[in-house]
Amino acid sequence: MLIGVPKEIKSHENRVGLTDNSVRELKHYGHEIFVQSDAGAGIGITDKDYEKAGAKILKTAKEVFDAAELIVKVKEPQPEECRMLTEKHVLFAYLHLAPDPEQARLLAESNCVAIAYETVTESSGGLPLLRPMSQVAGRMSIQAGAHCLEKASGGRGVLLGGVPGVAPGHVVVIGGGIAGSNAIRMATGMHARVTVLDKSLERLRQLTITYGSKLNTIYATTGALEKYVAEADLVVGAVLVPGAAAPRLVTRSMVRNMQPGSVIVDISIDQGGCFETSRPTSHHNPTYVEEGVIHYCVVNMPGAVARTSTFALNNATLPFTIALANKGYKKALLDDEHFLNGLNVYRGKFTYKAVSEALDKPYFPAREVLGG
Repeated sequence: MLIGVPKEIKSHENRVGLTDNSVRELKHYGHEIFVQSDAGAGIGITDKDYEKAGAKILKTAKEVFDAAELIVKVKEPQPEECRMLTEKHVLFAYLHLAPDPEQARLLAESNCVAIAYETVTESSGGLPLLRPMSQVAGRMSIQAGAHCLEKASGGRGVLLGGVPGVAPGHVVVIGGGIAGSNAIRMATGMHARVTVLDKSLERLRQLTITYGSKLNTIYATTGALEKYVAEADLVVGAVLVPGAAAPRLVTRSMVRNMQPGSVIVDISIDQGGCFETSRPTSHHNPTYVEEGVIHYCVVNMPGAVARTSTFALNNATLPFTIALANKGYKKALLDDEHFLNGLNVYRGKFTYKAVSEALDKPYFPAREVLGG
């Protein structure tokens, strides 16, 4: 198969769809890989590294799109990239279509086949291609939040870990999944006071077993959210409904009741955000103040640690990329019901139910449109 890797063009996005090691593995199976010049420069992979691995370097994104059948990216295609997609293309990347009707429209108009990392599942019910970035974002949320709490950043001037004789800061994590549990790991490691809210009693039980008295586990109700959000120095939103827009669990009035200079980090912003006051920001301008509270709502948080994120992502995506290349997209998807869940757009039709509902578009079951 002809595989293309364009350079990411989203603001401050230095990750890359395939590493040189991934290229070498795909070459082993007899595939041809086209990489845009400097695609890996942001993480220290040079054009020479890619050439040594067997890739052909092309100067522009258009050349890559024109040459390739399978496009492997990290972030969702920007409008100019969507317009380079045609019916010959299979796109494999993070898409997050539910809060992005413009991208959805452009992908549908392109007649391409679009497979989303974030909706591929596994037998345990997890999301294997979202997991590595959720781990990174969860850990980064505490790092970013701690920085925002510093007085020079406009924060309350609270040290999360405190010092002898001074109480530690209070971190409240909404959602105890992959991102949330990684936020908890970092926050407890910094000796902050940590509370997690979740609706799954089983998840709360697991977290209690893991962290014991270091973690306060609370069943998530509106009343509990009101209480603990108001008490927090740092609130991390880590709520996920696969493929769908994130629920707006924290209202503006709850944010208004927080202490001035406290901080919100909304990991869920890629899916629209779980705070009523959230709006997307970038690494270039990551924060804003709403209701006296600092909001950090960067839509591609793992891009800040692009090298770690790229290698972690490739570890998870490479087996699926190999399956697409070796079998072709139809057989690869039909052979694996969990991979099939990744199909979001097929020849103008929306094939993931939560995305269809969020966009108010007709839903077409993936297996049916593929003829399987």
